[in-house]
Amino acid sequence: MGLRIGALIVDCQDPGRLARFWAEALGWVISKDEDPEWVVEPPEGSREDCVVADLLFIKVPEPKTSKNRLHLDLRPENQPAEVARLEALGATRVDVGQGNNQTWVVMADPEGNEFCVQDAHPPQVRTEWLQRYEAYQPVHT
Repeated sequence: MGLRIGALIVDCQDPGRLARFWAEALGWVISKDEDPEWVVEPPEGSREDCVVADLLFIKVPEPKTSKNRLHLDLRPENQPAEVARLEALGATRVDVGQGNNQTWVVMADPEGNEFCVQDAHPPQVRTEWLQRYEAYQPVHT
Protein backbone atom coordinates (compact mmCIF):
# COMPACT_ATOMS: atom_id res chain seq x y z
CA MET A 1 0.00 0.00 0.00
CA GLY A 2 1.36 3.43 -0.91
CA LEU A 3 -0.45 5.46 1.75
CA ARG A 4 0.80 6.70 5.12
CA ILE A 5 -0.10 9.43 7.58
CA GLY A 6 2.10 12.45 6.90
CA ALA A 7 0.90 14.74 9.69
CA LEU A 8 -1.66 15.05 12.43
CA ILE A 9 -3.24 18.49 12.31
CA VAL A 10 -4.12 20.44 15.44
CA ASP A 11 -6.22 23.59 15.09
CA CYS A 12 -5.22 26.09 17.77
CA GLN A 13 -5.11 29.75 18.67
CA ASP A 14 -1.38 29.88 19.46
CA PRO A 15 0.50 27.42 17.25
CA GLY A 16 3.90 28.55 18.52
CA ARG A 17 2.99 27.82 22.13
CA LEU A 18 1.67 24.36 21.28
CA ALA A 19 4.57 23.55 18.97
CA ARG A 20 7.05 24.43 21.70
CA PHE A 21 5.10 22.36 24.26
CA TRP A 22 4.91 19.26 22.05
CA ALA A 23 8.51 19.56 20.81
CA GLU A 24 9.70 19.62 24.42
CA ALA A 25 7.27 16.89 25.52
CA LEU A 26 8.34 14.48 22.76
CA GLY A 27 11.98 15.49 22.36
CA TRP A 28 11.24 16.49 18.75
CA VAL A 29 12.23 19.55 16.75
CA ILE A 30 10.29 22.50 15.36
CA SER A 31 10.92 22.48 11.61
CA LYS A 32 8.59 25.33 10.66
CA ASP A 33 7.91 28.24 12.97
CA GLU A 34 5.78 30.86 11.25
CA ASP A 35 2.11 31.59 11.75
CA PRO A 36 -0.28 30.30 10.65
CA GLU A 37 1.49 26.89 10.58
CA TRP A 38 4.10 25.42 12.88
CA VAL A 39 5.50 21.91 12.38
CA VAL A 40 6.98 19.57 14.98
CA GLU A 41 8.70 16.41 13.80
CA PRO A 42 11.11 13.72 14.97
CA PRO A 43 14.80 14.67 14.84
CA GLU A 44 16.53 13.99 11.54
CA GLY A 45 18.17 10.57 11.50
CA SER A 46 16.14 9.22 14.43
CA ARG A 47 14.21 5.96 14.08
CA GLU A 48 11.00 7.99 14.00
CA ASP A 49 12.21 10.33 11.24
CA CYS A 50 10.08 9.90 8.08
CA VAL A 51 8.14 7.11 9.83
CA VAL A 52 6.07 8.80 12.53
CA ALA A 53 3.60 11.47 11.44
CA ASP A 54 4.60 15.09 12.03
CA LEU A 55 2.43 17.35 14.18
CA LEU A 56 1.14 20.41 12.31
CA PHE A 57 -0.32 23.25 14.39
CA ILE A 58 -2.56 25.59 12.42
CA LYS A 59 -3.81 28.94 13.74
CA VAL A 60 -7.59 29.30 13.86
CA PRO A 61 -9.64 32.13 15.39
CA GLU A 62 -12.01 30.05 17.51
CA PRO A 63 -11.11 28.33 20.80
CA LYS A 64 -11.49 24.61 21.44
CA THR A 65 -15.05 23.94 22.63
CA SER A 66 -15.46 20.22 23.29
CA LYS A 67 -13.67 16.92 23.89
CA ASN A 68 -11.25 15.82 21.15
CA ARG A 69 -12.48 13.24 18.66
CA LEU A 70 -8.87 12.07 18.20
CA HIS A 71 -6.10 12.08 20.78
CA LEU A 72 -2.55 10.84 21.32
CA ASP A 73 -1.69 7.98 23.69
CA LEU A 74 1.86 8.32 25.01
CA ARG A 75 3.73 5.32 26.47
CA PRO A 76 6.48 6.35 28.91
CA GLU A 77 9.05 4.26 30.74
CA ASN A 78 8.03 5.93 34.02
CA GLN A 79 4.46 7.23 34.09
CA PRO A 80 4.60 9.29 37.33
CA ALA A 81 7.84 11.00 36.28
CA GLU A 82 6.51 11.83 32.80
CA VAL A 83 3.20 13.13 34.15
CA ALA A 84 5.12 15.43 36.51
CA ARG A 85 7.42 16.56 33.65
CA LEU A 86 4.45 17.28 31.37
CA GLU A 87 2.73 19.25 34.13
CA ALA A 88 5.90 21.33 34.53
CA LEU A 89 5.74 22.04 30.77
CA GLY A 90 2.15 23.32 31.09
CA ALA A 91 -0.06 20.23 30.74
CA THR A 92 -2.91 19.65 33.18
CA ARG A 93 -4.77 16.57 34.35
CA VAL A 94 -8.34 16.45 33.10
CA ASP A 95 -11.47 14.41 33.70
CA VAL A 96 -13.24 13.25 30.55
CA GLY A 97 -15.28 10.63 32.38
CA GLN A 98 -12.50 8.05 32.61
CA GLY A 99 -13.16 7.15 36.26
CA ASN A 100 -10.63 6.62 39.03
CA ASN A 101 -9.45 3.07 38.40
CA GLN A 102 -7.66 3.53 35.08
CA THR A 103 -4.02 2.72 34.40
CA TRP A 104 -3.64 5.84 32.25
CA VAL A 105 -3.66 9.54 33.09
CA VAL A 106 -5.74 11.89 30.93
CA MET A 107 -4.05 15.23 30.43
CA ALA A 108 -4.54 18.33 28.30
CA ASP A 109 -1.93 20.43 26.53
CA PRO A 110 -1.85 24.23 27.11
CA GLU A 111 -4.87 24.77 24.80
CA GLY A 112 -6.94 21.95 26.29
CA ASN A 113 -6.30 19.18 23.73
CA GLU A 114 -6.60 15.89 25.58
CA PHE A 115 -3.98 13.15 25.46
CA CYS A 116 -3.30 10.08 27.60
CA VAL A 117 -0.14 9.01 29.37
CA GLN A 118 -0.29 5.23 29.52
CA ASP A 119 1.39 3.08 32.11
CA ALA A 120 4.76 1.56 31.27
CA HIS A 121 4.84 -1.73 29.36
CA PRO A 122 5.33 -4.78 31.60
CA PRO A 123 9.02 -5.81 31.62
CA GLN A 124 8.61 -8.71 29.17
CA VAL A 125 6.69 -6.56 26.68
CA ARG A 126 9.18 -3.70 27.08
CA THR A 127 12.09 -6.08 26.45
CA GLU A 128 10.52 -7.39 23.23
CA TRP A 129 9.59 -3.89 22.05
CA LEU A 130 13.08 -2.57 22.80
CA GLN A 131 14.71 -5.45 20.88
CA ARG A 132 12.56 -4.64 17.83
CA TYR A 133 13.23 -0.92 18.19
CA GLU A 134 17.00 -1.40 18.49
CA ALA A 135 17.04 -3.84 15.54
CA TYR A 136 15.25 -1.41 13.23
CA GLN A 137 17.32 -0.45 10.24
CA PRO A 138 15.85 1.97 7.69
CA VAL A 139 15.47 0.62 4.19
CA HIS A 140 17.41 2.71 1.70
CA THR A 141 16.25 2.45 -1.89
